[in-house]
Amino acid sequence: METSCADDASTVVVSPSKREPSVHPAFDSPEADIIIVSRDLTCFRVHSFTLKTTSGWFRSLFTLPRPVSSCPGDFGTPSKATPAPTASTPETIHLDEDAETLEIVLRMISGLPITPITSYDTIDAILYASEKYDMPGPASLVRIAVLTPPLADQPLRLYSSSSRFGWIEEARVASERTLALDLWSEENWRMLRRVDGPAALDLLKLHRSRREQVRKRLEEYPFVSCSADALCARCRKPTDHRTWRELKYKILMEMDARPLGDTVLNVGLQEWPEAKACWEALCDACKSVIYDKTETVRLIRDCIDSLPKTI
Repeated sequence: METSCADDASTVVVSPSKREPSVHPAFDSPEADIIIVSRDLTCFRVHSFTLKTTSGWFRSLFTLPRPVSSCPGDFGTPSKATPAPTASTPETIHLDEDAETLEIVLRMISGLPITPITSYDTIDAILYASEKYDMPGPASLVRIAVLTPPLADQPLRLYSSSSRFGWIEEARVASERTLALDLWSEENWRMLRRVDGPAALDLLKLHRSRREQVRKRLEEYPFVSCSADALCARCRKPTDHRTWRELKYKILMEMDARPLGDTVLNVGLQEWPEAKACWEALCDACKSVIYDKTETVRLIRDCIDSLPKTI
């Protein structure tokens, strides 16, 4: 038994939407010929010219041949191409992005004012949309915004975005700011896993190289090395350099947790118990101070100041 098209249509059940489509007030121009619908059913009326000139994806879309319309059963009747969209007959395009992301992206390409972006979740959404629709304009604006507070205060997120999109200078700035972070902490390690493999290795190499260069320098003259004879510099009698070894170990552990080294110089060498014990250590034979605090701190400061700061 044959079933008519009308019968088929009557059996289709469309579940009601939880939300009725709404038009965004900033994009409700009656002269626009394109209606973009977000994932959460917000409509944006946009001019096709704006989309074509700012997006490679839309430019390619609008240059494709128009779909052919014909009535079923009208055999022999020439098919006609669907007319180009106009303000009276706009074309509707559904996109995967939510309304918040589309609003910011469309404001950027339309020259409309935008509110300051304060979340990297928003930044990531804009960058993914810019990449997806081949929109260099929004990406360039985001590139400027990420170097301003409060986004600049999240160096790992900045480094992740910069390395992903090939922003070399921004990645270097971010890598220097990560020196105040312990990459081995659980929170930072989870964020580091979001960074591309080679870029993550470059950052780990920077952090580790700073600690290793300090370690090597503290083994060189005029510091007391592990292989040097344990003699007092004044009376040349055997002495125990245990306090220096403990301070050196503390310095290296601090450089591992915070490669910037500021806590070593500004706090550690003055207030750590290991530091105080080292500066107060006396030779058992001549009772003189074993270590010159002023000179030792200066040498350590020079060492840390000379370390590489960026990838």
